[in-house]
Amino acid sequence: MSSSTPQAAMPVVPDRADFDHRSGNLLERLVFNNRIWVLLFVAVATLVLGFFALKLKVNASFERMIPASSPYIQNYFKYRDELPGLGNTLRIVVENKSGDIYDPAYLATLQKLNDTLYLIPGIDRSWMKSLWMPIVRWRQVTEEGVVGGPVMPPDYSGDAASIEKLRANIARADIIGSLVANDQRSSMIVAPLLEKHPETGQPLDYGELSRTLEEKIRAFEDADTGVYIVGFAKIVGDLIAGLREVMVFFGFSVAIAAVFVWLYTRCVRSTLLLVAAAISGVVWLLGLMHLLGYELDPYSILVPFLIFAIGLSHGAQKMNGILQDVGRGTHKYVAARYTFRRLFLPGLTALLTNIVGFAVLVIIDIPVIRDLAITTSIGVTVLIFTKLVLIPVALSYIGVSPAAAKRALAEEAEVVQGKGLLARLWSGLDRLTERRGALIAIAASALVTVVTSIVMLDLRIGDLDPGAPELRPDSRYNRDNAYVTSRYGLSSDQFVVIMTTPDDGCRLYGALRLMDALAMTLRETPGVQATRSLAETTRFLTAGLAEGSGKWLALSRDQAITNAAVGAAMIASPDITNTACSVTPLVAYLADHKADTLARVLRVSEDFAQRYNAAPEDKEGTRFLLAAGSAGIEAATNIEVQDGILKMYLAVYGATAVLCLLTFRSVAATVVAMVPLVITTIICKALMVWLGIGLKVATLPVIAVGVGVGVDYALYLLSVQIALQRRGATLAQAYRRSLDFTGRVVALVGVTMAAGVITWAWSPIKFQADMGILLTFMFLWNMLGALVLIPALSHFLLNPRRPVHGAAVA
Repeated sequence: MSSSTPQAAMPVVPDRADFDHRSGNLLERLVFNNRIWVLLFVAVATLVLGFFALKLKVNASFERMIPASSPYIQNYFKYRDELPGLGNTLRIVVENKSGDIYDPAYLATLQKLNDTLYLIPGIDRSWMKSLWMPIVRWRQVTEEGVVGGPVMPPDYSGDAASIEKLRANIARADIIGSLVANDQRSSMIVAPLLEKHPETGQPLDYGELSRTLEEKIRAFEDADTGVYIVGFAKIVGDLIAGLREVMVFFGFSVAIAAVFVWLYTRCVRSTLLLVAAAISGVVWLLGLMHLLGYELDPYSILVPFLIFAIGLSHGAQKMNGILQDVGRGTHKYVAARYTFRRLFLPGLTALLTNIVGFAVLVIIDIPVIRDLAITTSIGVTVLIFTKLVLIPVALSYIGVSPAAAKRALAEEAEVVQGKGLLARLWSGLDRLTERRGALIAIAASALVTVVTSIVMLDLRIGDLDPGAPELRPDSRYNRDNAYVTSRYGLSSDQFVVIMTTPDDGCRLYGALRLMDALAMTLRETPGVQATRSLAETTRFLTAGLAEGSGKWLALSRDQAITNAAVGAAMIASPDITNTACSVTPLVAYLADHKADTLARVLRVSEDFAQRYNAAPEDKEGTRFLLAAGSAGIEAATNIEVQDGILKMYLAVYGATAVLCLLTFRSVAATVVAMVPLVITTIICKALMVWLGIGLKVATLPVIAVGVGVGVDYALYLLSVQIALQRRGATLAQAYRRSLDFTGRVVALVGVTMAAGVITWAWSPIKFQADMGILLTFMFLWNMLGALVLIPALSHFLLNPRRPVHGAAVA
């Protein structure tokens, strides 16, 4: 897979005129006999796609983060119009820093903020809740029955009497802990969001919405007033805002990777060419994404980084071949053709392996991951042209530094002669082809694998931390979330079970009794703070209609009494059921949205539904459907991630094994190539446990990316080793020549790939920092695993005493 793959020695042609331009295959002749047209095409394509790349939008969609085909999500989609405020919702808390909420100045500020938020496009105004919205009502039991009205007195004037009336209404409305803080120093505005912009009809732009909230809502914050904003849209908005800083890291990645390539080649002109070619691949990708209708979201921001790193590190192979040929005295044009001739098919195989490794992610039924799989595959496909064609053609014009070419040749000769640090390192690796060294390497690897396999059993699906784990713990969002969580008894992590009945069926005693039983079961489940349901409200109002007698604090079998209580509940809380009384939410407020909490609540709800749901053929029966609310949707997403991880493993390893089998045409060689990848995956999952990283939408692609790229190392080393074994070389001889020919390229690719992503560790976006650490580990560990385990496994699986037959040479 490298330019030094052992072949019949290419003749040294110092003068281009002496080269047979009719040599080589049809593709080579087509490319190099039309070099100017190739470069012109690249220039035009880069300009055109660069223009469209500038139009690429950065956004994220709530719906694209969830598995649309999940039965739980389908239930949510089916009934979401009947469940206002139980999906994508913003929560804005306004604090009085110098007093409590019963302050005319505070209430005036709250009113202005409420009105400003009401007018922001994308807010579902019909179901917006705050002290100033008439949908928030109080109710009270009197001698005449249940009476009520809006919490904010209609005749509010800011005087002492109005304030006292508001205080009484808040107490009667039972909203302390939900819309009013427990310490009554702040109140909350709940604003459900529309999925589409009401004026343009386009998906809601969370970046724009977040900026609007900062400019218009956060502007109310001063010495006396605190403003805290939480919700999915704000998380995404903060992630998008953080992408501007991430672009700085892209610049660092370019610089660091370029330095490593220059240290390898010591040729400035060709290093600059490789950097330019790698950047052009990124430009092509971004332009094609816009033309194909994709957006760049915070969860796919790794794609441009990855495409740049792959393009730059692999492009160094082309330059390495030209360096060696030019060092031997070959003309730069001829050297470029030699390199193209030797490397096009092996390079194509490597890129196809990368494409397959990324493309298998489409089996995960979460749109944002599918988009990542498709766009990454497109990016690697672009590299087939910018890496395999553009770089050799461009180098045929500019060539390489003569001094760098001589230096590369001298270093190669030095290694072959056993001189220098690299030669000593290679000699150490040579011992792994012997039985003693092979046994030690395999035993050590087995021990590490067993230990990390035990550790990885503790890997959890979903979030492991409160707040927004995608952001740093000290981010403004997580500080806001901590404030809200500490002062409100009912969290924003709502798990909603949907009860469906025939029209007016929610009034029936049987349905209400089942709902009440489920609510009681959930309240007894660890992690559930409280529940809210029509059944609980009906019990309260039944007692209210009986002069507040505690004896009537129950669900009445008398349908007339229950009808009156349900009717009063629908007036007091319009969102407690739909107008047809056929879709009724049961809301469980969770202490957090950690993976274990969600799993417990989900299990309890599923068990109850299985026991009490009416049969599918019973159209008049009562059913409990999962799930809605932010926690319910996240629980459904965790299920898809858990189900998808096994399918992804089978697909990515299966596809990679098939490509290795086609390349080597040897089952034993395929096993040798695959074992280091499997071990690296196990260690990576253990590392996630040690770092406190859960397996979720943001981290799921890391393993596929690591396998898709990591298999290249085995392709580099084994292709040369097996070729030489086929010619009769012993394993020790073949592996040492493989190291001489490709060892430095393997090290360069591993280090350059790692250098391209390690800068993410300082990203303001926490999940990107996590991915940077994990990818850096996988790139380096795959490289080390290939260098150590390939000779050790080959000792037992690729018989060193006989030539290896049936294997292809790159």
